[in-house]
Amino acid sequence: MKAVNVGIIGGTGYTGLELLRILARHPLAEARIITSRGEAGKPVTDLFPSLTGHCDLLFSDPEGADLKSCDFVFSAAPNGVAMTHARGLLDAGVKFIDLSADFRIRDVAVWEQWYGLTHACPELLEQAVYGLPEVNRQSLGEARLVANPGCYPTAVQLGYIPLVENGLVELDSLISDAKSGISGAGRNANMGTLFSEVSDSFKAYAASGHRHLPEIIQGLQDIAGEAVEMVFTPHLLPLIRGIHATLYARLNEKGLSLSMEDMQQLFLDRYQNEPFVQVLPSGAHPDTRSVRGSNYCRISIHRPQGGKTITVLSVEDNLVKGAAGQAIQNMNLMAGFPEESGLGCIALVP
Repeated sequence: MKAVNVGIIGGTGYTGLELLRILARHPLAEARIITSRGEAGKPVTDLFPSLTGHCDLLFSDPEGADLKSCDFVFSAAPNGVAMTHARGLLDAGVKFIDLSADFRIRDVAVWEQWYGLTHACPELLEQAVYGLPEVNRQSLGEARLVANPGCYPTAVQLGYIPLVENGLVELDSLISDAKSGISGAGRNANMGTLFSEVSDSFKAYAASGHRHLPEIIQGLQDIAGEAVEMVFTPHLLPLIRGIHATLYARLNEKGLSLSMEDMQQLFLDRYQNEPFVQVLPSGAHPDTRSVRGSNYCRISIHRPQGGKTITVLSVEDNLVKGAAGQAIQNMNLMAGFPEESGLGCIALVP
């Protein structure tokens, strides 16, 4: 197999670092360009000493970087940046994977409402393939532009998909109670994510509406073929990495007819061929450290008191399966590489 050259737009954040960490051990891909206006000309290892001996790149100014010479380009920049690069890169024959939200939502009016920006290339939204391999693997093989899912939407959708696909739950009353580590807020100076502000504390945020909600709704509606209503409440945990999503759904008549053994088997069957989704034994409670640093999503299901509600527990590393790892997984599918290439890292415990 022919190896590919990779460029990264916006390389000074946690997601850019994760891309470099994974690419450093990828057998068929090599990072050749990484951009940063503020750090242009400086060695990457000055900012990220952990990559010493694994990365000899210098940061490049994005205006002068020859990104069009790459086979693949990842955008790990803030929302609004990728859409300014997409057209030029695609026209040059470069395959483009955006880790921001610029291409996740097909309805441009909805996107502009939630993100407060005017979209620079709305004509590309229909062309973008939503990069959730467990749903769109076949389309990803032919994709040129991929919208990498958000961290919360990945954990939430993977937890709900077997229930929604099989028509087992009421779609007008889904509840997602999700928690994330502080790295999900990005690598920037923000009082709300200072250690002294988040340590020994726990809080909800954006309870009246979070911008990942329309992405989740869009994905589940595509699967269900009908309207979906959800209450989605994110929380900030005093830990660095990890997402834990506790998902609730009311079983409908079809769902109530299944035993928990049937339900467990349904989840096992749905994900048996998915290399990065692990369905745990009945009654298990996955924790975030069991996926820390890995590309796995771990799921378990419960039916409290044998009642009408099913509870799904879904955990992932927000920087890996929720961002950079899933982006590399998408690149592998787009390039025709083995899907697990570069992604075999075992979780870091403790």
